[in-house]
Amino acid sequence: MAALGEFGLIAELSGWLPPDPRTLVGIGDDAAVLAAPDGRVVASTDFLLEGRHFRRDWSGAADIGRKAAARSLIDVAAMGAVPTGLLVALAAPGDLPVSWARDLARGIAAECARAGASVVGGDTARASSVLLATTGLGDLAGRAPVLRSGAAPGDLVAVAGPLGHAAAGLALLSAGLTDGPLIAAHQRPAPPYDAGPEAAALGATAMIDISDGLLADLGHIAAASGVLIDVSSARLGPGDDLIAAARSAILDLTQRGSTSEHSGALAWVLTGGEDHALAATFPRGASLPPRWTVIGEVRSAPGNRYRVLVDGQEWAGATGWDHFA
Repeated sequence: MAALGEFGLIAELSGWLPPDPRTLVGIGDDAAVLAAPDGRVVASTDFLLEGRHFRRDWSGAADIGRKAAARSLIDVAAMGAVPTGLLVALAAPGDLPVSWARDLARGIAAECARAGASVVGGDTARASSVLLATTGLGDLAGRAPVLRSGAAPGDLVAVAGPLGHAAAGLALLSAGLTDGPLIAAHQRPAPPYDAGPEAAALGATAMIDISDGLLADLGHIAAASGVLIDVSSARLGPGDDLIAAARSAILDLTQRGSTSEHSGALAWVLTGGEDHALAATFPRGASLPPRWTVIGEVRSAPGNRYRVLVDGQEWAGATGWDHFA
């Protein structure tokens, strides 16, 4: 990869995106300078580690790039902000093919373009495996940020974007399958970036990106807001595609407390992460566009037990991905 030089990859990546008037000083100096007309900048960082977050034999470089960009940019949108910029740092083996690095950059650029952001800088280094770190930046456009701590009893809980698709795709890959829309959903999620600012404009009281699992991430809202959240499994019923995937993946569903394919697919919806859908709470009576599906409600938490229930009951088993479990 040495042929690209210290900043060659980042510079090429930036060159594939149209000029952005918000970038006053771009790649080539020690740091970028961005216009911040709102006076505030929303920032979030994330990374992908080879062998933990992706496998090169399962995902192409462009898909890995898209996923890396998506992880940070959707966090910005989850605050109610419009994604504007992305910083990229890549550590990789010295024998990484230049063609792979270029495809990675093309994937990052493509996802930035989909979100309306631009690449404004980054760095490269040698490492024994691929590590890709991204920092997303965003503009609140005069709005207050939507925090995790604003949910109140009586609010409705709604989601925008698919649930369980990425988890199903990962299970299918693990079962030896290599193609299909659910596998594509795992390889290159397509977050609904514009739904974040939309939710803020609709009066969302709390919001979060679903990266570790619906129940786990709603649990962050419950804890931050000091409330109980109850979701309805009937409103989250998995579609035929997820049920068929549960059958194809030959899952050991007894580990999830069930022996049915439907329940296994529902577990993906409730606890599978990396779809990067958005979950938000809204005041009761809010008029929500069709893409926002109401899945539950916020209640007071008796005994200060801030948690998430499914149909009024505790969920048996893990509620999502735990990095240190």
